[in-house]
Amino acid sequence: MDTKTTEKTATAKTDEVAEDATTEAADTTPGAGTPAAADADLLDEPDEQDDDEQDDEEAASPEATGIGAGAAAVVSAALSAVALTGTWTGKVVAERETLVGQIKTSGSGTPAQQISEIYGDAWHSTALVNGVFALLALIVAALVLTLPRRPAWVRAVAVAGAVLGGLGLLLSVGTYFDLFLSLPTAGS
Repeated sequence: MDTKTTEKTATAKTDEVAEDATTEAADTTPGAGTPAAADADLLDEPDEQDDDEQDDEEAASPEATGIGAGAAAVVSAALSAVALTGTWTGKVVAERETLVGQIKTSGSGTPAQQISEIYGDAWHSTALVNGVFALLALIVAALVLTLPRRPAWVRAVAVAGAVLGGLGLLLSVGTYFDLFLSLPTAGS
């Protein structure tokens, strides 16, 4: 342990001697000993350190943006898939509409009215809920695609979310307005 301490002390003394020699050389060099030249030397070092710190901050920010954008892109794709396959919420809303239709038409409704109230309203409410999920997927995907400096995989997932969300929205609108299939009609 004493040898290490002695080596450290010797190194420190050598550094002090080198600093003294540098200071003396600066005093004898024309123009180098002026306070302005010394200040310029001091100012150069912090600028280099500031540049390094800025580079570190810039290097960290795309990662943070990439993580958030990646998460949002995955959420967009998941919302799109949910819009296409249906949700538990949509099923609950549809069952509620079915029950309300049964209560409204119990015993007194015509067959056409029963079909509309019991099945049509449930069908349309499911399409509405799925359309809301598809619209949310499109909004999130659009936000991700407008972010600057995003990785390629984030862009790809966001585009997939936007395409699936658009498809889900198209299907929901078509189902809501009975464009693909119409409600059955009662025989007279």
